[in-house]
Amino acid sequence: MTRRGRTRVRARRRLLPRPRILLGTLVLVLFVAVLVVQAYINSEFKADHVETEVGDQSGVPAGIKDGGPVINTTGGQVSSNRLPPKTIALTFDDGPDPTWTPQILKVLAENDAHGTFFVVGSEVVRHPEVARQIAGGGHEMGLHTFTHPNMQLLAPWRRKLELSQTQVAIARAAGVHTNLVRFPYSSKPQAIDETNWALVQDAGKQGFLVVVNDLDSQDWQRPGVPRILLNATPKAGESAVLLFHDAGGNRRQTVEALRAFIPRMKARGYRFTTVTEGLNVGLKEARKEAGNTPPPLAYNQPAPDADRWRGQALMWTVGLADGLVYVIAGLFLLIGALTIGRTGLLLLLAGRHARQRRRPGFRWGAEVTEPVSVIVPAYNEKEGIEAAVRSLAGGDYPEIEVVVVDDGSTDGTAALVERMRLPNVRVVRVPNGGKSNALNTGVALAKHDLIVTVDGDTIFEPDSIRRLVQPFGKRTVGAVAGNVKIGNRRSLVALWQHIEYVIGFNLDRRLYEVLNCMPTVPGAIGAFRRRALDEAGGFSDETLAEDTDITMALCRAGWRVVYEERARAWTEAPATLEQLYRQRYRWSYGTMQAMWKHREALTERGASGRFGRRGLPFLALFGVALPLLAPVVDIMLVYGLVFWELEETVVAWFGMLLLQLVTAAIAFRLDREAMGPLWRLPLQQFAYRQLMYLVLIQSATTALTGGRLGWHKLRRAGLVSGGPTPAYDSAVAPELDSWPPTLHEIPLNPHPASGRAPARPWVPSQSSAADDMPSAGSPPAGGSGPVRTG
Repeated sequence: MTRRGRTRVRARRRLLPRPRILLGTLVLVLFVAVLVVQAYINSEFKADHVETEVGDQSGVPAGIKDGGPVINTTGGQVSSNRLPPKTIALTFDDGPDPTWTPQILKVLAENDAHGTFFVVGSEVVRHPEVARQIAGGGHEMGLHTFTHPNMQLLAPWRRKLELSQTQVAIARAAGVHTNLVRFPYSSKPQAIDETNWALVQDAGKQGFLVVVNDLDSQDWQRPGVPRILLNATPKAGESAVLLFHDAGGNRRQTVEALRAFIPRMKARGYRFTTVTEGLNVGLKEARKEAGNTPPPLAYNQPAPDADRWRGQALMWTVGLADGLVYVIAGLFLLIGALTIGRTGLLLLLAGRHARQRRRPGFRWGAEVTEPVSVIVPAYNEKEGIEAAVRSLAGGDYPEIEVVVVDDGSTDGTAALVERMRLPNVRVVRVPNGGKSNALNTGVALAKHDLIVTVDGDTIFEPDSIRRLVQPFGKRTVGAVAGNVKIGNRRSLVALWQHIEYVIGFNLDRRLYEVLNCMPTVPGAIGAFRRRALDEAGGFSDETLAEDTDITMALCRAGWRVVYEERARAWTEAPATLEQLYRQRYRWSYGTMQAMWKHREALTERGASGRFGRRGLPFLALFGVALPLLAPVVDIMLVYGLVFWELEETVVAWFGMLLLQLVTAAIAFRLDREAMGPLWRLPLQQFAYRQLMYLVLIQSATTALTGGRLGWHKLRRAGLVSGGPTPAYDSAVAPELDSWPPTLHEIPLNPHPASGRAPARPWVPSQSSAADDMPSAGSPPAGGSGPVRTG
């Protein structure tokens, strides 16, 4: 294939989305569509008693305004009808309700009476068995729209949809078809204005008779049984279409009123019919006087098969939507419980950790002064390697050996270090074999038994190494995690990461140490005993998170891993969202790999079992599951703002934000950081956090599908000078021009370990595949990053 042809193929490929992106987009669209459906069918409605102003009635025929409650505009005719004298049609709105409708049906059956139920379609879909019970008892059904909206405010297509959806819902649930409709918030014929008259005419074009009422029992007010009886009783001898409700609240008074009302009115000579039955009796009597007998109007006719199938599809859709919202609501409660529980644990145990460390006279043991070997795996780190090496070689620890392992860099990284000619720095060049191979090479060539590992873009403070190794004064300590700080805080993205490191990573490390299940010694600043590394088998390339992998292995071997907050390292954070996404993707995926690799610890005994049954569940629950579920909070926020009560939703969200701010303030105080950056925390909820959601979701998808992740080298700019020399409470990276010492400030006496190491061989690469190139490691505190659900 020619170059031009290959270019065209690549161009065509770029135009087509990747399968996972396409699948994710489709799932997202389906999810949003289901939520919209659920919001539509759950539109909160007010009771039918809401009063509306009567508008202009000049265009309403006098026969309608002064006529009966059954209005017929089908076939272009205009007429209204009343029921025959001493005839009552009991009508019930807003059902079916699984609690009150069956009780009303029981009262009607006990008194040999039938009623007309104007049902809400969404409730029919949810309670089809009650709808079948209505039709099966010989009662009539009518339409009361699908979501109970004010039809005056809807577009014509939506009005038609409200009626047609209810019709097919009744068809599927009860197997019947109806020609009756009652609009929500309608009243009596005298209240019909031009706007309502247009709705009535439109319904007539669709073949519906519109039913209003003669008397309103006002049972919605629950005024007491005597008052309901009084409201529902027609004048002597008159007919009435009576309005009751079988849903929308507690209808106990309605049930009790019917139990007394029906026998009382029967004793006065009244008969009870459905609307259509009463209308047929009236029409028959009227036509009989005119000398002809019209055919009766049918009700509860068998529904067409097409409507039944459409109703079935509607029921499936509503069932899916309801189920999804129930799941989301359950997850929301679970997330709330987990968040509160995690916050409580963090504050309790992190506070305990801080009090213990800051207790006067606290010491790990005898002061550690043994020589230290610092291993710096480097792959294309020309921007920051010189500053990093100077900070390491110029530390205030008695004896420091720095071993820079150049892992096949192509940008001259090794040459830059060699030109520095620092007496206690060695450069080892190895073919590209991955970060774990570079680390193992450095450990093999290191002369000392205390090993410090450092990323090539990280700057140490002068006392960092000294403070980092002091926990080794306790013989059970096998590794120490240092305190990683963001050095390039000038961009908003980097500043967000600074907040994340303090609130999530650093606070988590205190908790993990107290629980003795530290999952990660960060690659940016960590220390190990050589014997502990040997027992754990060294750094492995079996996962993309070699630092998490080795730390878990150490815990399983019985070594204690601790956190030294005073040993600080300044690292360059990704400056763009794209680089950040790639970095966190590898972190998350690598952590999941490490957890799966060490899953056998869950069933083992001894130290391995203690870590497995404590650390792995904690990490899975709070480091993976909770971040994966955290988007539910934002979904509920958006859903609530659009479809629920605005005030309650905003109050709930700000409550979660306040909880997070309190946690953040405590974390910043424990870490001795200035509180200024926290004002950006609310904004972080609307941008940065969503990116982390995508990272976790894609990482989990990659893990579940068995995907393999390639290495992406972050573009570094290097930590620049320009700020003041940092004190302990400083929030900026060290000023490189003032410290660590520059070349002329370092004694120039030759160091026997300077230059390359000619004697001992490099550790062979475990793999040369592109996918095994140096990894970005893991989050400084392990897991998949901080959990924020506020």
